Amino acid sequence: MKVKEIIAILEELSPLAYSEGFDNTGLLVGDANADVSGILVTLDTLEEVVDEAIQKKCNLIVSFHPIIFSGLKKITGKTYVERVVMKAIKHDIAIFSNHTALDNSWNGVNAMICEKLGLKNRKILIPQKDAIQKLVTFVPTKDAEKVRNALFTAGAGNIGNYENCSFNIPGSGSFKGNDASNPVIGEKGKIHFEAETQIGITFAKHLQSNILKALFETHPYEEVAYEISTLENQNQHLGMGMIGEFEKPMKEQDFLEFIKKTMNTDCVRHSALLKKHIKKVAVLGGSGSFAIDAAKSVGADAFISSDLKYHDFFKAENTILLADIGHYESEQYTKALLHSFLKKKITNFAVLLSQTNTNPISYL
Repeated sequence: MKVKEIIAILEELSPLAYSEGFDNTGLLVGDANADVSGILVTLDTLEEVVDEAIQKKCNLIVSFHPIIFSGLKKITGKTYVERVVMKAIKHDIAIFSNHTALDNSWNGVNAMICEKLGLKNRKILIPQKDAIQKLVTFVPTKDAEKVRNALFTAGAGNIGNYENCSFNIPGSGSFKGNDASNPVIGEKGKIHFEAETQIGITFAKHLQSNILKALFETHPYEEVAYEISTLENQNQHLGMGMIGEFEKPMKEQDFLEFIKKTMNTDCVRHSALLKKHIKKVAVLGGSGSFAIDAAKSVGADAFISSDLKYHDFFKAENTILLADIGHYESEQYTKALLHSFLKKKITNFAVLLSQTNTNPISYL
């Protein structure tokens, strides 16, 4: 398989179209057309990880965090980022990252936290905006079923637990081809009226190219009339953070001890105890201070994240228990998620889980 084929598989789990604007996801180093000899999955790409890839004969590193986050003006080996890039290029090793695309995935980073904690009734904490698009097209009525089914096959028309959803309006379309036209129906130079069906159908924005390909391949007209708009509707299975519930409420102290043990962290920094039980919990892997208000607005009893600053803890305002478990600790199970996903999808060569501990923080 080629690098680009592995990337296509990974996009089934976390389409890059849903990466945050500030992020740098995708193929960061290497040739998309290169043949893959083996895959090494890691949370971070450090020099030790590249050395591990060399030793294990893996020429593709799938890294949750991007090694290149901002632009590189020089590559001289003075920083760890530059040294990683230089060594990867020297040994023909490609590096791919899906970072916030996986953060936003329904089965991504935050789903793993919920699974480890045993949280049920999961929902997205902050749904991503502008993720749903709508196609409106006009098709001769006799061809409407064929076009509609092709759009369904391409992934359009899925709404929550329902599929093959569309809205269809009968009407009459008119057109007149010029001297350069080659009309399938009617005659050039003469106005023609045709019984048509207006098809309205929604789809996830990352599917746009597939949807248009299906439309153009099945629509009978020489010129296809269509409109695409972005909807304000929220995709309830896409976005940052998750909310879930314990089957049985916990006392606050028991809750803190539980997450310390379950998330394998040496330190839990938390806001003031509120003398109430914890049942509804919001989680967000990585730096999550921006989601504190969202967690409060959904009535969460506690919010688990990392990288909370001194003043962030004041935002609890005696309404929620904030728990900072550490950045690495909140995302530590992510590489196992990626490894398991790829192992199920690819069986003809090695997909290895990196044994390098990339956590840069130690506790005394």
